[in-house]
Amino acid sequence: MATTVKYDEVEVGTELPAQSFPVTRATLVRYAGASGDFNPIHWNEKFAVEVGLPDVIAHGMFTMAEAVRVVTDWTGDPGSVVEYGVRFTKPVVVPDDGRGAVIEVSGKVAAKLDDHTVRVDLTATSAGQKVLGMSRAVVRLS
Repeated sequence: MATTVKYDEVEVGTELPAQSFPVTRATLVRYAGASGDFNPIHWNEKFAVEVGLPDVIAHGMFTMAEAVRVVTDWTGDPGSVVEYGVRFTKPVVVPDDGRGAVIEVSGKVAAKLDDHTVRVDLTATSAGQKVLGMSRAVVRLS
C-alpha cells in the first residue's frame, strides 16, 4: 500500500493528528501473549511493587508501538516507516481500577530529508508525564 501523504505537500512543522490510546490490564495480558513477554512487572501488582515500581507497568515495546501508530495512521502505510527509535523515560503505570491508563501521542514533521523522507518527532505522555524521549521516525512519502 502506498502512503497517501505527498512529500511535496508536507512542510516542516506539519502536525500529525494526535491520538489517545487506552491501556488496561487486559491489554497487557493480550500483549504478553502476543509478544511472549510474561515478565510479572506487566501483570502482577505485588511483584511490581516489590521490585520498586509504583504498580504494574506497560511493556516498553507496547508503548513504543502505540506511539508510532500516529505516524502509520497519518501515512496510511505501516511500510512507510524506514527508521524508528525512542528512549524510555518513564513507565506507563496501569492501575487495576477499571480505567487503566491512557497514552497520549502527538507528532510533528521536524525535517524534510532526502529521497522523499521526513523526520517526525513524537511526544508521548501518560498521566501528565513524558514516557518516551527522543521518539523519532523517518518516514518515506510518495
